[in-house]
Amino acid sequence: MAETSTVKKTKAPAAKPARAAAGAPKAAARPRKAAAPAAPQRLRIKVRAYEHKVLDASVKQILDTALRYDAKVAGPIPLPTEIKKYTVNRSTFIYKNAREQFEMRIHKRIIDILDPSAKVIEALTNLSLPSGVTIDVKMA
Repeated sequence: MAETSTVKKTKAPAAKPARAAAGAPKAAARPRKAAAPAAPQRLRIKVRAYEHKVLDASVKQILDTALRYDAKVAGPIPLPTEIKKYTVNRSTFIYKNAREQFEMRIHKRIIDILDPSAKVIEALTNLSLPSGVTIDVKMA
């Protein structure tokens, strides 16, 4: 009887192609993504006050100052009025059902100044506004 032997054939590993130079970039390199365009700077001003007439006068003053220096302005955008209600007893003890209600209304506006220059920012910081007006300024 003849003996048969099983021999597995294996492939020799393929040789890697040599690069032309050690520091040369790959030929099939992916193109790099272009840097995202920088978002334009924006100055967001939130103005709050209890009286809407004082608030509107302050907003007008801010807009006049910004437009004097040729800044692009978006707004004023009115936000919902925040109403805080308080209920107080008129009397104590027997007349507990006699109550009074008071409310405070906080009026709000937003103004966006797009791409503000240094002159605009300086002019807005030197602005004097009436008392009772609160301003929040954020750079975004």
